[in-house]
Amino acid sequence: MKSFHIFLALALLAFTFSYASAYDPSPLQDFCVAINNPFNAVFVNGKFCKNPNLTVANDFSFSGLNIPRNTGNQVGSNVTLLNVDRIPGVNTLAISLARIDYAANGGLNPPHIHPRASEILLVLEGNLYVGFVTSNPNRLISKVLNPGDVFVFPIGLIHFQFNIAKTNGVAIASLNSQNPGVITVANATFGTNPPINPDVLAKAFQLDEKVVENLQKKFGGSNN
Repeated sequence: MKSFHIFLALALLAFTFSYASAYDPSPLQDFCVAINNPFNAVFVNGKFCKNPNLTVANDFSFSGLNIPRNTGNQVGSNVTLLNVDRIPGVNTLAISLARIDYAANGGLNPPHIHPRASEILLVLEGNLYVGFVTSNPNRLISKVLNPGDVFVFPIGLIHFQFNIAKTNGVAIASLNSQNPGVITVANATFGTNPPINPDVLAKAFQLDEKVVENLQKKFGGSNN
């Protein structure tokens, strides 16, 4: 009887592990609401596939990534993302690429999150102060990168790049998702539509409500 109990325990353990090792595929969108009528549904976790016999080289290529982008905006940076929408051939391959241009003397790729991808960054020009913040308790991991240096930003963590050079900066980033997504922290906090109740943000950030309302106006999330 004792050996039977041991056998049963091992069988249940094996059964549990078989389920524990199974998992849903990583989502390629923010959410997917179930629907009963397929005629009103959309295809998720990738895009519909082209007939392989009809594919051409242009499905797998992009030209012009060598061209500098305009950084004349409030943060002084410009991200050119080559995801599945720009290179259809990366569909289902879990890869994408980005060129980031930074203005001289403070061009910033502001604190943001990629909810579906880790990122590896290669600096080509400029000197970038980069970093990411760990989950609670929050710790900053940062470093100044020079041309030729590489840095990794783990999936889902807030990270940034700031050009401290007197010249323009350029970096190339590779991400392990065809649609990594991006959540810019300031915009997502103060620029939502509809806006977050100022009382919530005032308490969360320990700010005067008027300060919160001014920030919401700046980022387009004003209640007015």
